[in-house]
Order: sequence, then C-alpha cells, then structure tokens
Amino acid sequence: MSLQLYLASSSPRRKELLQQIGISFEVLVPQVEEKPEPEESPVEYVERIALAKARAVEMLVHQQSLQSWPILAADTCVCLDAELMGKPADIQDGLRMLRLLSGSSHQVFSGIVLLHDGQAFAGHSESSVTFGELSEEEIMRYWDSGEPQDKAGSYAIQGMAGKFVSSITGSYSGIVGLPLYEVYQLLKKAGLVKT
Repeated sequence: MSLQLYLASSSPRRKELLQQIGISFEVLVPQVEEKPEPEESPVEYVERIALAKARAVEMLVHQQSLQSWPILAADTCVCLDAELMGKPADIQDGLRMLRLLSGSSHQVFSGIVLLHDGQAFAGHSESSVTFGELSEEEIMRYWDSGEPQDKAGSYAIQGMAGKFVSSITGSYSGIVGLPLYEVYQLLKKAGLVKT
C-alpha cells in the first residue's frame, strides 16, 4: 500500500500494528479528554473519542500547515458488567479492576475513525477476553511491574498479562488497541486501498 496517513495516537502498540500491515504514517498526538457521557454505550464512547482525537489532529494539521493526509484515530475501552474501565486513576483503582477481571469474562471495544476528503468513516471491534483466577500475590506482582498503570482495564494482553488470559473471541489486534481488519475495511471504503 503506497498510502501515507497521520496516526492520532502516541501508543507504541498502535504504531506497531499499523506497521504490521505496511502502512506509512506520521504520529500526531491529540489532546482529548477521555471521559464517558452518562448513558453512553461502550461503542458510542469509543467511536466518539476516536472522532474527537481525529478532529483534534485535523486542527493540528491546519494550524501547522502540514501536508493534507488521511487521519486515523482509535480508542479502546474495557467493559465488565456495564462498567467502562479506562486507565486506572491510581493503585487502588488498578487493583480493583484486576480483582474484578480475575476469573471472569469481559468485553473490549475499539473504535476507529478515518478522516479523508472531508468525510469521517467510523468502525469498531468488539471482543471478549476471559481471565483465569488470579491470586492476590499475582495481582500485586503484576501491578508492581508497572505495565498496567496506563492501560485500559489495567492490563496489556500483548504484555505480561497474556499469561492470565485463558481465551479470547473477536479481534486480537482490537484488544491490543487497533483492530486491523476494521482499519483495512475503512481504508477500502474511503477508496484509499485497492480491493
């Protein structure tokens, strides 16, 4: 794909995933408050935040008179029993999330938005992740590793938390933070890649 776009994310995982499918990009980091609205569904939330990130980068492109390329943005949230789990606020919040995830299944939603030629193309993935039972010692040791502290749901499936996951259904790349199948579909829909 001889395609160049802006990735509206500072996430190293999203960068690696986009590189994996051979897309050239430059990173522009948006400043967006990530806070759910009352009564907002997880899908509405991740797509709204992804759109806000894309629009924030669009503003940066105009302000800095940068090359006009398509903009790709994403947002991911973890959801257990209707509770949206973002990045942990502190150690208590992080440990609480890990205790809730232990021995249960939860959903991971990743929303994506592609801005191109004045149009916004949106999509999302929904996946299910099941954790085995975690001991208090395992939870503490994992928190102390530093890995969960800036991750939605307080864990990273592609990192050390992989050993806690007994099964997944859906999009692995979506759980990591950028659902590649859905990204490819949006690129096709926008006419940016040949089918």
